[in-house]
Amino acid sequence: MPAALLFDLDGTMMMTDPIHRAVFADLLAPRGVVVDEAYYAAHIHGRMNLDFFAEAFPDEPDPQALSEAKEAEFRRRLPRPYPATPGLAALLARARAAGWETAVVTNAPRLNAEAMLEAIGVRASFDVIVSGEETPRGKPAPDPYLAAMRLLRVGPAESIAFEDSPAGLAAARASGAFTVGIGPDPAALRRAGAEVAIRDFTDPALEPVLLRLTGEAA
Repeated sequence: MPAALLFDLDGTMMMTDPIHRAVFADLLAPRGVVVDEAYYAAHIHGRMNLDFFAEAFPDEPDPQALSEAKEAEFRRRLPRPYPATPGLAALLARARAAGWETAVVTNAPRLNAEAMLEAIGVRASFDVIVSGEETPRGKPAPDPYLAAMRLLRVGPAESIAFEDSPAGLAAARASGAFTVGIGPDPAALRRAGAEVAIRDFTDPALEPVLLRLTGEAA
């Protein structure tokens, strides 16, 4: 039976939020916006840059250029190598051994995705990368997940998605994939739509989820 693991990237496979938050803070400070943890979580986390800029700066003459400048600075600041989320390498090795398909499903630009995957040393584990910038709508719409499923030739019932943000969780749920939230606050992840919440890929709560792909769990 075909099966797939679909991974968000920022905050899921690697904890890059502090870098993004610092870049946004420096970029937006001249515009009078203070990007602290609360502002980042409420307005930026998991969203497409252009959606955020349209909301925060409706009169911005060139939001695409602003987005590209932000992401170029993120790539410049990204350390290489960079630590992956605990348990990721073992999970990807298990997926390969089991014959499960794997894809990256992210709102990040493709250049960012390539840089991040290289930084954590797992680029070779993914044949499919879907960027929300390359689909009709990014997350929280389901389009990036549905595109990944089409490329992998799997259905929602055979797909498990891993996400850390409300926007990503909404996208994964709307696609029909079984949705796993990952992060330090399981209760918040469940409130945001996660069907199961794990702290990282070593969490014992992940095992019953993976057994879904073998028909050993409901």
